[in-house]
Amino acid sequence: MFGSLDVSASALIAQRQRLTAISANMALVDVAVDPNANPDDFRRRITIFEPGDPATGRAEGVHVKEFMLDQSPFKKVYEPGHKYAVDGYVSYANIDPSMQMINAIEASRAYEANITAAEATKTMMQASLRLLG
Repeated sequence: MFGSLDVSASALIAQRQRLTAISANMALVDVAVDPNANPDDFRRRITIFEPGDPATGRAEGVHVKEFMLDQSPFKKVYEPGHKYAVDGYVSYANIDPSMQMINAIEASRAYEANITAAEATKTMMQASLRLLG
């Protein structure tokens, strides 16, 4: 039974890290890309999950394998007076706020589901201990 709590805990941690990446993406939605800056600073972060726990070597649970950078092109907006305009166009981060909100809702629902699973496991453990006592 402690294994099921570990699985839920690993999923909670993974979803929290996913929500952190989504919030970082949302912070960059309206940021104009400075042509002299590292463009990777302005790319959308994508959270990639992998099964198992590399720290313990167990196959149960989930963890964040990596945070990938979305290589899709930046959004180009015609703003000839902008200080970062190149040929009249300003590049903005390649982040779609509506998709980020959908991803945030999905991650928070997965987080809630794992809390519910952990609570159910805790209830089953308490029932088992009452039967044994």
